[in-house]
Amino acid sequence: MMRNYFIFTLFGLAAFFAISFLLIFILAAPSINESEKEEQSPPTEQPSEDEESGDDGDNQDADSGEEGNNKEDANEDEENNKEDSGSNEEEGNGEDANNEEESSQEYYWGVDSASYTNENVYSCVVDNFGEPEVWGRYLGDREGVSAGMDSEEVNYLHENDIPILVIYNHVNEAVGYDHGVDHGNQAISMAEELGIPEGVVLFVDIEPEYPVDSAFMEGWYDTLTDSSYYPAVYGVFDEGSALLEAYNAMDQEVQENTIVWTAFPQQEPTSKDNAPEYDPQGPENSMLYGWQYAIDAETCNIDTNLFTNEMMDYLWRE
Repeated sequence: MMRNYFIFTLFGLAAFFAISFLLIFILAAPSINESEKEEQSPPTEQPSEDEESGDDGDNQDADSGEEGNNKEDANEDEENNKEDSGSNEEEGNGEDANNEEESSQEYYWGVDSASYTNENVYSCVVDNFGEPEVWGRYLGDREGVSAGMDSEEVNYLHENDIPILVIYNHVNEAVGYDHGVDHGNQAISMAEELGIPEGVVLFVDIEPEYPVDSAFMEGWYDTLTDSSYYPAVYGVFDEGSALLEAYNAMDQEVQENTIVWTAFPQQEPTSKDNAPEYDPQGPENSMLYGWQYAIDAETCNIDTNLFTNEMMDYLWRE
């Protein structure tokens, strides 16, 4: 019987432990599953210090790049602004230069006369018109037209500090190259005989009634250019005139290097103080340095003129 009791007790204990183990297994299963899930899910990686530093570096590089780009853009804008400012400044300087040139231009009032100049004629001009700064006079006598200069008249004008504008008026037909050469040589000979120094301008007088062509003026130009004097033309250069058309038909270089003294347009004679604004009309491609704005003043038998700064460099001075 003791043996049966002992077996029964062992069996009871085994059953107790089996049931206990089963209960523990059942209760622990969910925790085990959760642990397995946690083990199966990938761990969340924490950035290392190096990676964080790298990211910061990348961010700094990006920021630096953006700052660099901003600086480059700013520099480009600054350069563009400088260029614009430079362009505006250059334009402004160009305009200022033109305005300065216009404002620095002076005009000189003068007369020309077919009459011989002596003390009486000079006093008549000064008393009735004002003191002239230029006096136009002729080379050689032309009967019934003009009296030529001589050394006594030249000395008188120079003693009064008046430069002389030299005119050659011995042309009747301003046609043909050879004709222009012949008159050029004659003018040079007369100028040398009177003692006119080199560099002085000689004006050929071509009146409106004279036939004229470009060949004549080119012959005159070539001859004077080869001498010690400077070539120039006087005439009425009104729109549509034969003289203007002939001038514009000349070689471009000849046009640009010929001094012009125009008698157009015409106004009334005035005193020096009442002279009009300088507004001549003549060839566009010429050195237009003189304007005879009025002719045949009843008093003193003179014509009245305005001349530019440039003309004063070509006149006959003492």
